[in-house]
Amino acid sequence: MHPVMTPDLDVAANRAARKYGRGEMARRLLWSIAHYAFRLSPRPLWGWRAGLLRAFGARIGRNVRVEPTVRITMPENLAIGDDVGIGHGVILYALGPIAIGDRTGISQGAHLCAGTHDWRRADRPLLRPPIVIAQDVWVCADAFVGPGVTVGHGAIVGARAVVMKDVPPHVIATGNPASFRPQSPARSQPEPARRGTPDRGSRRGQDPLLN
Repeated sequence: MHPVMTPDLDVAANRAARKYGRGEMARRLLWSIAHYAFRLSPRPLWGWRAGLLRAFGARIGRNVRVEPTVRITMPENLAIGDDVGIGHGVILYALGPIAIGDRTGISQGAHLCAGTHDWRRADRPLLRPPIVIAQDVWVCADAFVGPGVTVGHGAIVGARAVVMKDVPPHVIATGNPASFRPQSPARSQPEPARRGTPDRGSRRGQDPLLN
């Protein structure tokens, strides 16, 4: 077997290719202007930002909190379920569809990238594979989720993990490239200390699990 070699890049062909329709280009131009209002909005105006995203074609559920510093490329390709939180500095590179399920959290600095190029061709045509984040998922800080990836129900993508293939439900994905391990059973809550019996960490008056 011979290795597949990357062809020399044809820059002229890449730049001449039509990557977006006229309607998409017009909406991207308008959003590039409206995004300043999105970014400058006070943090507590969750509903206002959700309404602005809906005005640009996004499907936004109830009780969604998107930080004003979130960078969204094409809102029309975005679908967010109920009770979702999108943290500070998240990048939703929605050249293709990005769907985020109910009760999912996307932590600060995470990057969901629904766009790539076909490296096998000299003109590097744009590809826009969808990303699906299921319900009850946690994408932790600075994690990267690549194009065409589905993250299963209840999964956790660990901090700074790089995910380039589907993540099964109820696993923890860590590392670059990400590997998967099962989630540990939840620890039982400690019984409250009896009166007159000091709890661990009580000398500082704090819950030791929060230290």
